[in-house]
Amino acid sequence: MRKEKLDALQGILSAFLEEDSLLNICKEIVERWSETQNVVTKVKKEDEVQAIATLIEKQAQIVVKPRMVSEEEKQRKAALLAQYADVTDEEDEADEKDDSGATTMSIGSDKSLFRNTNVEDVLNARKLERDTLRDESQRKKEQDKLQRERDKLAKQERKEKEKKRTQRGERKR
Repeated sequence: MRKEKLDALQGILSAFLEEDSLLNICKEIVERWSETQNVVTKVKKEDEVQAIATLIEKQAQIVVKPRMVSEEEKQRKAALLAQYADVTDEEDEADEKDDSGATTMSIGSDKSLFRNTNVEDVLNARKLERDTLRDESQRKKEQDKLQRERDKLAKQERKEKEKKRTQRGERKR
């Protein structure tokens, strides 16, 4: 029996020693893993800094080259600007002559290829809106007036009916 107890104690001690060694191994594994993680984060941070530095260097190297403009292109640009300057002058003169504020220009003019009608469209839309609101307001006033007259007539009729009833009641007494 004593031998059995000693065997049991040896088994427990060997199991305990194995568990202790397992714990040590686990601790060592965790320590080494955490060390590698620290190294990886440091490397990542250094990589990010390096990437930002290279981006900044690339941006600094980018230089906008001045565009070479030929004399012909300069003349075209000047002609276009002069054309639109003339058109605006004509529009200004037309505005001064026209009381409504809408610009009038001949469609077949050689100076302009198209005509901007945005201002005219907006003014016409506002005018149309004001006209419709004015008409609706006028209709509402007329309807209110008719309704007041109907109410007045109905009130008079009720008074007359009440008056006739009271007269009939007085006659019967």
